[in-house]
Amino acid sequence: MLKVVFDSTTLVSAFLRKGGVTGQLLERAAQGACELYLADAIIEETRQVLLNREHLRRHFSYTNIEVEEYATLLRAFARSVSNLPHITVCRDPNDDYIIATALAAGASYLVARDKDLLTLAIYQGVTMLSPEAFMQILRTQVTPT
Repeated sequence: MLKVVFDSTTLVSAFLRKGGVTGQLLERAAQGACELYLADAIIEETRQVLLNREHLRRHFSYTNIEVEEYATLLRAFARSVSNLPHITVCRDPNDDYIIATALAAGASYLVARDKDLLTLAIYQGVTMLSPEAFMQILRTQVTPT
């Protein structure tokens, strides 16, 4: 089973565009196509972005209750990761905890749109991929019959 971490940009996009590739990835993870691992900090960042970014509130229609339900859903089905290693590898130090989450989870993939993460390409066995690239990997997996 593929182990994966989604960053907050992926999770925000999945919430806002349920029919888009990120929404489809989240749906596939919920259906068991891969094991999604998240640290509480990733869920909290996702929650804060959805609640507090004015430009998102202007362009998308959703309630605070929907955001809270989404955060609860993520906590319920994603595997929780804690005891993150301290690393300093990303050009944006605010993103180091996302890579640390992938390392602590033993994940093979980190799915993000954040260029600070994607430019790393691979770090200690974790491959950084766009949502579209990870979807290609899921599509090529043989599904058991």
